[in-house]
Amino acid sequence: MKKSEARKIFSAQRSALQPFEVNTKQDLLLIFFQQLSLPNCSLVHAYLPLYERNEPDPTPLLDFMHFRHPGMQVTYAKIDPNNFSMLHFLQDDEMYFEKNQYGIPEPIGGLAVDEKDIDIVFIPLLAFDELGNRVGYGKGYYDRFLSKCRKDVLKIGLSFFPPIDSIEDVDFFDKKLDFCITPERVYAF
Repeated sequence: MKKSEARKIFSAQRSALQPFEVNTKQDLLLIFFQQLSLPNCSLVHAYLPLYERNEPDPTPLLDFMHFRHPGMQVTYAKIDPNNFSMLHFLQDDEMYFEKNQYGIPEPIGGLAVDEKDIDIVFIPLLAFDELGNRVGYGKGYYDRFLSKCRKDVLKIGLSFFPPIDSIEDVDFFDKKLDFCITPERVYAF
């Protein structure tokens, strides 16, 4: 399946989910995430979900990680649409978020963080395949960001749906996931 087709299909499938289905799937994501054996981490990159698009929410997973790693800190990204890059800011009590031109919540304020300091990245996606390739929203922000991270950064996707067989138009700069958590299981790549 091509990325453009996967975007259409999975956007429609997510939009069709009822609130009780989203809540159930979200609970199952957490259950399967809790079974994942992760290394100690001090800095995790996360995203704020687009609730109106039924995007999986990493917040319950972050709460669980804080319980396991009390000193862990979280960073959120702000995009630079001029060069399709992302800047990363450490979450603190004074941070608040505003939606950008794509409707994505971004941090206002906060201490800037270098990509190389990040241990784990939660990556938004619309679909993924059995090899760990992902279909995002099509701008390439996360692939550019991940290319600047350390080689050992863990890349975790969250999906309410199982993988497709394959993504036909994977590019050389696309970054694969290490794990994808679904309501049915954890996929490791």
